[in-house]
Amino acid sequence: MSVLHRNNVRITGSGDRPVIFAHGFGCDQNMWRLVHPAFEPRFKVVLFDHVGAGRSDLTAYRSDKYASLSGYAEDLIEIARELELRDVIFVGHSVSAMIGVLASIRAPDVFESMVLVGPSPCYINDGDYVGGFTETEIEELLDSLADNYMGWSAAMAPAIMGNPDRPELAEELTNSFCRTDPDIAKEFARVTFTSDNRADLPKVGARSLILQCRDDVIASEQVGRYVHDRLPQSQMTILNATGHCPNLSAPKEVISAIDGFV
Repeated sequence: MSVLHRNNVRITGSGDRPVIFAHGFGCDQNMWRLVHPAFEPRFKVVLFDHVGAGRSDLTAYRSDKYASLSGYAEDLIEIARELELRDVIFVGHSVSAMIGVLASIRAPDVFESMVLVGPSPCYINDGDYVGGFTETEIEELLDSLADNYMGWSAAMAPAIMGNPDRPELAEELTNSFCRTDPDIAKEFARVTFTSDNRADLPKVGARSLILQCRDDVIASEQVGRYVHDRLPQSQMTILNATGHCPNLSAPKEVISAIDGFV
């Protein structure tokens, strides 16, 4: 199976330097549609869907491979190597931020810099570390998702998106969740919300930019600062945007921040 087919890879832009955009849980590459065109005149833009999402090849999904974020990181590296990319600027939203962290550690020759949008290395509180959720709350969230994925999607998407004055944004995220195969979504959700990548952060050699939203119920500013403090070459930008998906709610801010970094 072609790697490019497996992950529904799409390449646009007229520049030489590559930018790879990676989407979060329950989404696909379409979530970057308001951001990536701004980079096409100067960069080679690479978009893809994680296996199990969007128009990826669902037959390529294996529970054993994707039982950890490492499986997704392997895919990301394979895509970059198949396209013979170097000095990649990686832009990862939500869980893809940690997938990019893992990929950059394993393939430092590929990734030159990283933009991490709403990253969280661990969602579960642990001693002095405040991830935002107790272990019980995460298990309840995952049980609710497993029992009624469509209902969970309709209830959670507005909270994740924020911006209650713009209900069309929550509707888009709900629809995106509902297009995802429920069985795969259950497994990806467990991997997303129970992973702990805190120990990986100091190993990252690529320079990094953390883009942090205000009032993000999934990844708080405190978590963003934790990531910033532990990435060796990082800077942090607090966006005026609220919620967890500034790529949809505040694309101009995201574009401006990335522009200033690259």
